Amino acid sequence: MSPPINPMNVSFLQELMTTVAEQGRAMLPKSLLWGDDENIEDLARHLVSSRGEAAGVAIARQILNRYRALTDDEKRAFLTFLGTELQPDAGIVADAAKSYLGAPDAQSLARLQHAVESPRQEFFRRLNLAPGATSGIVAMRRDLLVMGRGDATLKLVDDDLMHLLASWFNRGFLVLRRIDWQTPAAILEKIIAYEAVHAMASWDDLRRRLDHRDRRCFAYFHPSLIDEPLIFVEVALTHEVSDAIGPLLNEPPKPTAIEAPTTAVFYSISNCQNGLKGISFGNFLIKQVVEDLVRELPSLKTFVTLSPVPGFARWMASAQGQAVVAAMPQEERDALGFLSRRRWHSKERAAQAVKEPLMALAAHYFLAGKAADGKPFDPVARFDLG
Repeated sequence: MSPPINPMNVSFLQELMTTVAEQGRAMLPKSLLWGDDENIEDLARHLVSSRGEAAGVAIARQILNRYRALTDDEKRAFLTFLGTELQPDAGIVADAAKSYLGAPDAQSLARLQHAVESPRQEFFRRLNLAPGATSGIVAMRRDLLVMGRGDATLKLVDDDLMHLLASWFNRGFLVLRRIDWQTPAAILEKIIAYEAVHAMASWDDLRRRLDHRDRRCFAYFHPSLIDEPLIFVEVALTHEVSDAIGPLLNEPPKPTAIEAPTTAVFYSISNCQNGLKGISFGNFLIKQVVEDLVRELPSLKTFVTLSPVPGFARWMASAQGQAVVAAMPQEERDALGFLSRRRWHSKERAAQAVKEPLMALAAHYFLAGKAADGKPFDPVARFDLG
């Protein structure tokens, strides 16, 4: 497991960057200093064109402060400005392309690559110089994901930002930390809040899921977001493969540590930062956790996931799902009628009747049900099957 992040080092760096920002702010023209009538678009133009490091840090800090204070409509207008104005120069791109076509050597290729790179990427790189900027930029992308659906201009901004975030949050920068009862309370509170699969009703729920006797929890962190987990996974240590989540979640604490567990059940994995959607952490996280668990507990031989199927009911109600149901034998279609009854799953006869046709439908859903992009409908299935 990677060594823990030293909060003192991060705090020192943040204080240093804050000092640089304050010094740079003192160097700015009065027309660019913070004010109620400040134009955030002008600040963005100055940031892209600035040459001094300290001045750039100060401008970046102003932009982030101003952005946080904007209304949703003002944020959309600013993000649209980034999409429309911060574009590569068409004339320079054309000249570079002609030069490359005339003499396709390394120098002309480098010039062409430089010409076509969006100024937005340089804007975000410089914006990230400000103290605490990374979390502000992640929040900005969260806004983009909400506002940008169906908007081609905002899609351009999101593509550039996604390209940079994928580099900034590369696996090599991530730190794996085990979450236990000694983890700072601020982080534990976020684990409760970010749990997206099986909600925790209380601190007692969390304590049970962190029980060192038969449970483990691991999270990825990034040095720029020191107390913000990016993703975390919860694991149960057992002697058999669990076939239901209820007994596992409701099992009382064990009196002693489980002896020589053979199976690790990954029963919950939660992404914590909506602004990092599309950047894959889960695959790396599970693989690294498996390695760490095997080192700690060599008796482990079986690793399984116990996952929900959040899109199954919607698929069954869709035209595609209904077509599959219609092709089933009449007896199975009749059994599925129990699904319309209230609390059918708590009634033994109904549960037994629907079990076999539901399993058949689930198999079809996982293996044959595809979205427009050719991938499985279910987001959990996309992750697990991948």
